[in-house]
Amino acid sequence: MIFSPQKQKFVDSATEMFGIGTVINKQQVREASANAGVPLAGWFMKQYKVAYNQFKLPGESAPTTIVNTPTESAVVNLVATNMEKQNLVPSAFEGFVPWGHFKDIKQIVKSGIFYPVFTTGLSGNGKTLMIEQVHAEMGKELIRVNITIETDEDDLLGGFRLVNGETKFVPGPVVEAMERGCTLLLDECDLGSNKLMCLQPVLEGKGVYLKKVNKWITPKEGFNVMATANTKGKGSEDGRFIGTNVLNEAFLERFAITIEQPYADKKVESKIVIGSMNKYGKVDEKFADNLVTWAEVIRKTFYEGGVDEIISTRRLDHVVKAYSIFKDKVKAIDLCVARFDDDTKESFLNLYSKIDAGVDVSAPTEQNEIEQDENFEEQN
Repeated sequence: MIFSPQKQKFVDSATEMFGIGTVINKQQVREASANAGVPLAGWFMKQYKVAYNQFKLPGESAPTTIVNTPTESAVVNLVATNMEKQNLVPSAFEGFVPWGHFKDIKQIVKSGIFYPVFTTGLSGNGKTLMIEQVHAEMGKELIRVNITIETDEDDLLGGFRLVNGETKFVPGPVVEAMERGCTLLLDECDLGSNKLMCLQPVLEGKGVYLKKVNKWITPKEGFNVMATANTKGKGSEDGRFIGTNVLNEAFLERFAITIEQPYADKKVESKIVIGSMNKYGKVDEKFADNLVTWAEVIRKTFYEGGVDEIISTRRLDHVVKAYSIFKDKVKAIDLCVARFDDDTKESFLNLYSKIDAGVDVSAPTEQNEIEQDENFEEQN
């Protein structure tokens, strides 16, 4: 917004004293006016009043007051959430190995161009983590929203909430992302319903109209939308991803590109597993190589239709963590494949025993139990 020189002096003074988009009272307006060497900013208190003795400084995060017609005094203000004060840059993930489409995602984010991306692939291969770590490396904010069948317009764009005894409109994560100019991540997007169609104008980069408060939200530069899913939005015919839905074609068409994320190759996955071992403080390179080979054989068999289950990169991380706790390879693997049916679990364990000849996958031996007891005593 462009102000006259005198008004700009007040705005600059108040922003420097209290921060951009801050709600201040009349006494603080008086102090900022004096500091700027201008008369009391009555124009500001009239134009930017959001409640009794409460005035919102203009800025990128400043919500616009909405006046209900025909009574001009009936004002409904958007509630500024505490996200304004939070740092939404994802934390760096210890042991993360950039691979696959990491550079492509980074290039899209770096361009600053609005370019919606749909990332699909089997569970546990690092789709969400890849997007998060791109933003962590670049220091760019990311708002992740986990989509379910219940997710609707109220969850995404915002709705009325009871705040300190008053009913006020609270912006949703989509509006927050647009106003901050950060990336919106729709995680597990294919679990959503046709209620996601409220995002159509958002996916076009045009902004969105909040019907409940008669306000148009224009996205700030740098805003983008990314989605992850286990399917391509066409449902899951084999039943592996129960709950996924067939998404509206018009919705899918608004994503500029679709990135298909496979599991990492053996070389990369070995680095990932070693990184996990370093993180958990239990490094065994031979064990890491055996685990990756084991997972690779199972995946090949899965793709050929020989088994119905698969060992994901995430499950290898679970095995490594269990190994760091129990100090027993067989027990770590046994516990982490126990989620499968008995026949699958047994076949997976037997396969590992063929890859690692020094391992007996039968019931834990007395020697194993003694070693576990000794390790427990050492740790305590």
